[in-house]
Amino acid sequence: MDFRGKKYERGSNWSDPEVVELLQLWADESVQMELESCLRNQHVFNRIAEVLREKGIHRTGDQCREKIKKMKLEYRRIKDNNKTPRGGRTWKFYEVMDRVLTSRPSLSYSSLTGSVVSQQALQGSMVENYHHHFTPSALPFGHSQHPELMEIKCEEVDSDEHCLTPEPPLSMSYQQGSPEEHEMERAFLDRAQNDSPISRVEIPIETSVSPSGFSEPNVASSSRIQSLGPRPGFSTLHRLRKKRKGQRVKDPLDDLLLKTLTSQRAMEERFLQMEERRLQRDMEVEERRMQLEQRRFELEREHEFRMFNVFAQMLSILKQSNSSSSSSVALPRGLDFIQVLSDIAGMGGGGGLQEARAMQVGRPLSERRTDMYSFCNPGEFQSSPFLSARGNIANLFRGSTEEGYKAYHADKYDEDKNPSGIINFGTSENKLCFDLMSKRLTQSDMNLMEPPLLQYPDWKGHMFLREEVARFLTYYCKAPAPLKAENVIVLNGCGSLFSALATVLCDPGEAVLIATPFYGGITQSLFLYGNVKLVYAYLDSKITGTSTRPFQLTVDKLEKALQDARSEGVGVKALILLNPQNPLGDIYSLSELRDYLEFAKRHELHVIVDEIYMLSVFDESATFHSVLGMDRLPDPQRTHVMWGISKDFAVSGIRFGTLYTENQDVANAVASLCYFHGVCGPVQYKVAQLLRDRDWINQVYLRANHARLKAAHTYVTDELKTLGVPFLNRNAGFFVWIDFRKYLRTGTFEEEMLLWRRFLDNKVLLSCGKAFECSEPGWFRIIFADKTHRLQLGMQRIRRVLEEREREILSEDKDQPCQSDQDGKADSTDEVIFVSRHQEPGSTGGSNLGDLIGLLQQQMRSSDWLQKNTAEQFAQEKPEIYDVFSKLVGKQ
Repeated sequence: MDFRGKKYERGSNWSDPEVVELLQLWADESVQMELESCLRNQHVFNRIAEVLREKGIHRTGDQCREKIKKMKLEYRRIKDNNKTPRGGRTWKFYEVMDRVLTSRPSLSYSSLTGSVVSQQALQGSMVENYHHHFTPSALPFGHSQHPELMEIKCEEVDSDEHCLTPEPPLSMSYQQGSPEEHEMERAFLDRAQNDSPISRVEIPIETSVSPSGFSEPNVASSSRIQSLGPRPGFSTLHRLRKKRKGQRVKDPLDDLLLKTLTSQRAMEERFLQMEERRLQRDMEVEERRMQLEQRRFELEREHEFRMFNVFAQMLSILKQSNSSSSSSVALPRGLDFIQVLSDIAGMGGGGGLQEARAMQVGRPLSERRTDMYSFCNPGEFQSSPFLSARGNIANLFRGSTEEGYKAYHADKYDEDKNPSGIINFGTSENKLCFDLMSKRLTQSDMNLMEPPLLQYPDWKGHMFLREEVARFLTYYCKAPAPLKAENVIVLNGCGSLFSALATVLCDPGEAVLIATPFYGGITQSLFLYGNVKLVYAYLDSKITGTSTRPFQLTVDKLEKALQDARSEGVGVKALILLNPQNPLGDIYSLSELRDYLEFAKRHELHVIVDEIYMLSVFDESATFHSVLGMDRLPDPQRTHVMWGISKDFAVSGIRFGTLYTENQDVANAVASLCYFHGVCGPVQYKVAQLLRDRDWINQVYLRANHARLKAAHTYVTDELKTLGVPFLNRNAGFFVWIDFRKYLRTGTFEEEMLLWRRFLDNKVLLSCGKAFECSEPGWFRIIFADKTHRLQLGMQRIRRVLEEREREILSEDKDQPCQSDQDGKADSTDEVIFVSRHQEPGSTGGSNLGDLIGLLQQQMRSSDWLQKNTAEQFAQEKPEIYDVFSKLVGKQ
């Protein structure tokens, strides 16, 4: 629908006779002069429309004007495209338009015979009718030519492109002729009128002036002059007109006006851009303010939970002392169960917070240790009406790793598209060998598609793949005898293997022993499916006793953790060993492996050995020893080894893991779960082809991968040495275990989390020690298996955060004496570098009332929580709890 009104309405249905009548009126020379000379030509077409209405053709001036415009466009299109051969015209009005627009004698189309006839044949009726209707009484034009400069409107259309995308024509002006030219033209017109035979015809002639500046007799007799042949002086008049057109000049005011309008439009656009930027800045500032407010609220809540935990321990000790208890059970080091529960309750809406507090205070301390990741009576943390209790726990089972991973995927760094995005140093992926793997996986031998690959396989995996895996592990694990394919099971990743093994080896509520720090994803794998707990054997950085290196796992530590768990009634069914260890990078020696396996045999524990970084030992000075390479296993029926391609072959997106176990009962039970964790046939074929290509693996891939890993590791460790940051110097895996404890003012996990968030705010993602259940706050894991330009930019961002944090600590503690003594001792082999003193975590045993009071005083000094939360306010908000507390205080 055209919304521009009647002024622009179209007259689309014109019959040939109507077009002939329109052309007869429009083609007249006087009308052409009128159209050419006037600034606006609407009144001319209105007069033409009046003449047509008197002939019974009802059209408006706009319709007439639009029809002429379309015919001119059609004429230009045909002429420009050379679509009119000499043998005949494809458009019946072409000759008429051509004569008019090229100043030739006009022709007209006969609607009766369908042929082109000369304009002379139409002169009689045409001139008479036109003169009759365009007399001064019919067309009372009320203006004449002014001798000064006069603007004219361009009626010509050069091409189809100009018509389709019109541009405003520059304002043109021309100077009227000189007095001599006017006099010559007037004399010529008078002579033409007197000498013309038409002047002898008895026709009433008025003396009004036409808009073109010529007298009305000239207008009436213009077509007759054409019909009577050439006349003396006609070429002179034509030259005068051409000369007058040639004198058109460009008005400088038009350029000035155009520049002014352009400048005004540019200023308006600039103003709009500035306004948009201001609004965007305001939105960013508001968003930042909201984030800071949310973080402040979280810190206050965490501080409240921390203080409540101290109060609960104090009350428990007082209660035990009043009841003349002969001994008190020490709070296990690193246990902050109330905070874990409060975090979950906070994410779920806070509904279970009071229950968690009541449960924590009401239970003996000896019962709190092993519930750290069982959470779990499943009815306590309902937060969504659409989920079961187990579903709610799975939904709320998230930590800093999940939060950082989600933030990274929402704002990934890209060198071209998003250079200010987050650089991921937190996810353990090898990003150095994409070129090698992409080339190998796209070779012709990988592209096979046969019916068995598209059908259900043996749930343990296709036999051709299991045989290839057995040969591969025999070769690289240096097994003393060939491994058997029937002992191989294939699943979609080692995470699925952990879940399956935990399900078939443990009952719900039982536990698995593991040394901390460890890869935190194991917790989810064991807990979410089978509700299997983890019992921690805590390792620390201090070298004591029989330890020869920081975070060293010994049999004594395993024995202590196992006995503590069993004394608390927890059934431990298995031991998990990570070799090489994630996040420490330790490689266990053969003697250490034998000791661990003998310990497990003594206590009838299954041993799950994860060797997923087996081929990622990048320094020749370090030697990897696989459990499968031992001459004799202490308990083969309880030893299960897993490996996958995601780390060693830099394809973490291809989910493939394999389990080797000689226990067929375990193999069959795990295979029954492969229905849920199977690997598709085409992927199994590609993996088999990859593992079969031993020459390419040894000569091309492993050499390049180890060299690139070593170079990246050297760069990151050199940067850490420049910053004076301690770290564990290991030669396996993709990670460096870094000591940031000197950047924590109070040495708490809350402060560690703040530092982690600060790194994330500066667009670099790391993994904090709490995600690995490290017992000492302040340790972080950084992934170095990345491209050089990302490593450089990421380390720059880390350096900026650490320098800012160091300045803050110096300004806060400038009056405190500097402690220069050093805890622990440096490794004689220079595997670890210590350059700063660190604070030990809370006491692992024998917590007394004085220690707890001192800790409470420290918490009070570090926050204004007590000023904001007075006893009166607490009594108004929670009167029931306040009454119970008042009665308890009255009894003391």
